[in-house]
Amino acid sequence: MKPTLVVIGGGASGFFCAINAAKLQPNLNIIILEKNNKLLSKVKISGGGRCNVTHDCFQIAELITHYPRGTNFVKKTFHWFNPNHTVEWFQSRGIQLHTETDGRMFPTTNTSQSIIDCFLSEANRHQIHIITNAEVNNIVRVNDGFALSTSITRSTVLDLQLNYSNEQQTLLADVVCVAVGGYPKKTQFSWLEALGHTIQLPVPSLFTFNIPKHPITSLMGIAVPKVQVKVIASKLKTEGPLLITHWGLSGPAILKLSAIGARHFSLSNYHFTISINWLNDTSEEALRQQWLILRSQLAHQKMGNKNPFHLPSRLWEFLLQHSQVDANKQWANCTSKEQNLLITALTNFQLNVQGKTTFKEEFVTCGGISLNEINPNTMESKLLPNLYFTGEVLDIDGVTGGFNFQNAWTTGWIAAQAIASKVT
Repeated sequence: MKPTLVVIGGGASGFFCAINAAKLQPNLNIIILEKNNKLLSKVKISGGGRCNVTHDCFQIAELITHYPRGTNFVKKTFHWFNPNHTVEWFQSRGIQLHTETDGRMFPTTNTSQSIIDCFLSEANRHQIHIITNAEVNNIVRVNDGFALSTSITRSTVLDLQLNYSNEQQTLLADVVCVAVGGYPKKTQFSWLEALGHTIQLPVPSLFTFNIPKHPITSLMGIAVPKVQVKVIASKLKTEGPLLITHWGLSGPAILKLSAIGARHFSLSNYHFTISINWLNDTSEEALRQQWLILRSQLAHQKMGNKNPFHLPSRLWEFLLQHSQVDANKQWANCTSKEQNLLITALTNFQLNVQGKTTFKEEFVTCGGISLNEINPNTMESKLLPNLYFTGEVLDIDGVTGGFNFQNAWTTGWIAAQAIASKVT
């Protein structure tokens, strides 16, 4: 019987590992187990249904800065497979990628279905068995391989002629690749801890900020191209586009900040204060120096009609009202008190965050399998030979923009190479 590779997880890294291993080693019998009835669910919804495949960041030194956790680890893995290789891999399979102004890369079809169809076609071509509704409850070491307790039915076992132990009701595998994604609770990693691996405490990453009952939510739908956001009483800060929602704040600047500060925010139970500089890199001091010039240039203009900072008009009106400035007042008549309030509102607008919103399907985990227990050149466990880990189950997570998918492709590819070279 052919040696069997069982990939646990029908997501991005799981499929990438299975497909590449099958291409390199036709002698492998490969099975993908997915606990849900949907395959590649995050691929499906990523980037608003377009799939943010990777990022236009081809220098490793810059690329690794987008990973709050696992920076030293990915510095090694990206030498094996990085965005250059990702673009080549998809192009060789007929999928062209295009780059948007913010560096995100999508298929030119602008639909994630192109990626899904590619993976399913490759899996079919290499005769990879895919089983859904197949949750793994436990893994036990058996000789040099593993026995997996699963929810697979006996009829499925017979139909696919799987290597199965009737006596123990377990699926047998020579090699296992764990690509289950992230979990929101540490208890859900218990079956991996039982193998001897250490779990870094999992907490949410990539979430939006809730600011309940604050008047700013009346501006829902307004986007500001580039702001700076800081967390008060910390060194956490980011810059980028910001979106005001009916529940609070979202957009790349917020999502990036949520990733960088994932553990900090968890410890505060998601209650903290942020400061927004709507003018991005214009400091309060610099704005005060500019103010006299603005007053002179716009002296007879109504403040509500003349917005010299090119902010969305509704936001500008909101900031004027917040600063107790009459929109019909001329710039020349703005009092010192009004001026100070408006400058502060523009460069140091503070909001109390009270909770987060995480879209379940897009959940990203900070935490997972401890990286010092994994070989970055093979993705093999240092504790148990023939056991591999890929993707988000590892204690690696990136900011928004295609970086988490890049880690999925990279770790999946490395594991596939190592497995194919090891199995005969």
